[in-house]
Amino acid sequence: IAITKELSPALVRWGGCFVSYYRWKEGIGPMEQRRPMINQLWGGIYNNQVGTAEFADFCRQVGADPLICVNFESDGRQKWARPLKGGNRSGNAQEAAEWVDYCNNPDNALRISHGHKEPFNIKMWQLGNETSYDPNGFDCETAGKKTVEFARAMRKADPDIQLIGWGDSGWARQMYEYAGEHLQYLAFHNGYGPGGEASPLRGIEYRKDWDRTWAYFMESYKQPEKKILDMREQTDDLDIPLAITEGHFFLPGRNRCEALSTWAAGVSNARILNMFERNGDRIKIATMADFCGTRWQNNAIMMPVPGGNSFMMPVAMIMHLYRKYTGNNAISVEGSPDDLDVTASRSGNHIYLHVVNTSRTGTVTANFNIAGMELKTGKVHYIALDPVYEVFEHKPEITLPKSTDLPSDKSWTFPAASVSAVELNVKAP
Repeated sequence: IAITKELSPALVRWGGCFVSYYRWKEGIGPMEQRRPMINQLWGGIYNNQVGTAEFADFCRQVGADPLICVNFESDGRQKWARPLKGGNRSGNAQEAAEWVDYCNNPDNALRISHGHKEPFNIKMWQLGNETSYDPNGFDCETAGKKTVEFARAMRKADPDIQLIGWGDSGWARQMYEYAGEHLQYLAFHNGYGPGGEASPLRGIEYRKDWDRTWAYFMESYKQPEKKILDMREQTDDLDIPLAITEGHFFLPGRNRCEALSTWAAGVSNARILNMFERNGDRIKIATMADFCGTRWQNNAIMMPVPGGNSFMMPVAMIMHLYRKYTGNNAISVEGSPDDLDVTASRSGNHIYLHVVNTSRTGTVTANFNIAGMELKTGKVHYIALDPVYEVFEHKPEITLPKSTDLPSDKSWTFPAASVSAVELNVKAP
């Protein structure tokens, strides 16, 4: 909880393929009465000791809004709806509506009987997870009709909820035509790999030639950018924003590849996040990591076993820095020195720059000029580590940002392989 508070996510999703066989009523009420379930995709038994109430409480404690992805009739996947071991793991529209009522109805008797007098007030819900990825699941037309059915049922329980529909794999326009009037967002997922068979971003290859590893990491933003541009081409004329409800590196290797523990991966993720910001006019929800775990390197938070302090992975270090120092409105960047990847935003008389030095070895000096404004003072918050540094434990004295005042000449030299948030205080002349 402490490290997640520090990360300060705006939104945490209960979701993934897991929900295609999750029955929410098995995870409520007294712990000793909860029914364990087989985790069909990932293996093992899920004991349901963390369910709706625990998820809502966690989000409350860390200051994040909860997003729940419902069981969308198993997304049409019969292998999950009717597993070989028996039982029905498919959830229909009525079950989803009852979940909304359990969470949001002040007078829901079942929730109150479980000791939760106040509603959880969960306002963001997703219909379908990777529904288009399985050729044996729903087709787009079926998914569109089901989306309307679920939306109508769930809004009877709470008319004020916001709904995210599935729009990946070329489905966006058709889904909008079927169900757009019921939806506030269209979702897609954006995973990115090593960048070709010759890439060193796999196994332990990344440790053998750091020039090559750095070069591939610095170009990695192009994969998710291509997906985003494709989604924009499909939807830019539609009156609905986009949501990346899953997105992160998929690299071959142990635990999704320990290359993701390096600061080089952190700088790479900063370039990807800058690219997301440049598309913020259309993308209103986005992520770059799974939330937490004990092994996978594409988590934001790592929980060491058998014990120790949880810590931020490099991707989370970037999200934490950007989250803390950012404005409400995007502004344009007219130019920047070579090797610097820069985005800008503004809140009132405060301008924020997110600056990535893409040079592994070279510093870059920059001056700041804001059109029509006088620069008064500034601060730089930055992380500058050796790209080969691997984050495997809680060491905030190394991994947290350093902060310093902008010099009187209003210039700054960005260290090699650094990620910075520059905070500028301005006024009209």
